[in-house]
Amino acid sequence: MSNPSLLILAGDGIGPEVMDQVKRVVAWFGARRGLGFDVSEALVGGASYDVHGVPLTDAVLESAQQADAVLLGAVGGPAYDDLDFSVKPERGLLRLRKEMDLFSNLRPAVCFDALADYSSLKREVVAGLDILIVRELTSGVYFGEPRGIIDDNAGGRIGVNTQRYTSGEIRRVARSAFELARRRNNRVCSMDKANVMESGVLWREEVDAVHADEFPDVELSHMYADNGAMQLVRDPKQFDVIVTDNLFGDILSDCAAMLTGSLGMLPSASLGAPADNGRPKALYEPVHGSAPDIAGEGKANPSACLLSFAMALRYSFDRRGEADRLEQAIESVLAKGIRTPDLLQAEGETPVSTEGMGDAVLEALEASL
Repeated sequence: MSNPSLLILAGDGIGPEVMDQVKRVVAWFGARRGLGFDVSEALVGGASYDVHGVPLTDAVLESAQQADAVLLGAVGGPAYDDLDFSVKPERGLLRLRKEMDLFSNLRPAVCFDALADYSSLKREVVAGLDILIVRELTSGVYFGEPRGIIDDNAGGRIGVNTQRYTSGEIRRVARSAFELARRRNNRVCSMDKANVMESGVLWREEVDAVHADEFPDVELSHMYADNGAMQLVRDPKQFDVIVTDNLFGDILSDCAAMLTGSLGMLPSASLGAPADNGRPKALYEPVHGSAPDIAGEGKANPSACLLSFAMALRYSFDRRGEADRLEQAIESVLAKGIRTPDLLQAEGETPVSTEGMGDAVLEALEASL
């Protein structure tokens, strides 16, 4: 049997640096755990624009459609700020998400014990935090029509965006959340604004229907999204899986991200429908951006990109034990006080480089055998 395929799109800024450490870890799993991957690489974002004049070529999109999983570093940077909107680096990422129909965006917020003091909240509030936000990614107000800016015929202008959801779009992301909850603590909280939005009413009704028909064993609760934001900073550990729409998911996942203390530690996954081999179409990427101000300086934290690969092991390749192994290796490195510059707190602490963090993770993986 052939190895599963992994398409690497390192992208821009610090993307190539953090991805280099992921490639070392991928090679380690092949050599030491018998878990080989057929790895290919291609360009996306500004790197693609520089060569091809577009942020994503049709050929790379086709490769992504065929791959068992896509791992992306980061896109964008100030060098591309003046480009036409249609060819900005971020359009490449958005096209991947839309064309691959990656409707279920998974944003875990896990607070490693060694970083519990890095959060702006008290240690007792965030220590041991492990929640998962499932955000609908391909519909809602970001894609609804009509949209645009029009004249109001009275000397002013009107900005229009349309919040739109179908029953099918809601049901499939709800189904994704319930299935994920079964692998965790079997609880889902659905967040909406059913008190003021018809789309929220439909959202709640369809989530209830999927729950009743297919997942009655999973505990389901509902919460208005504004209250959900408050509860995330009041008592985040009350949640297990949160499912919500595109707009609220964008806001709530960023709120939850800061509970952990560092954006440099946060991975994400965007999943679609299962392909013929049973694996979902999938794109994995760190939450952090391209950080052009430190690109090429060896200061970037590769942990979020490494944890994104751990998510690929868990959700695309059903290797939960190996995903746990990698996550535990990163946690053990942090527990030893090994830090990249973004995680330093006290004066006089000596940071390790991007490659140094990769070295430490590989040593921890070796020690796990």
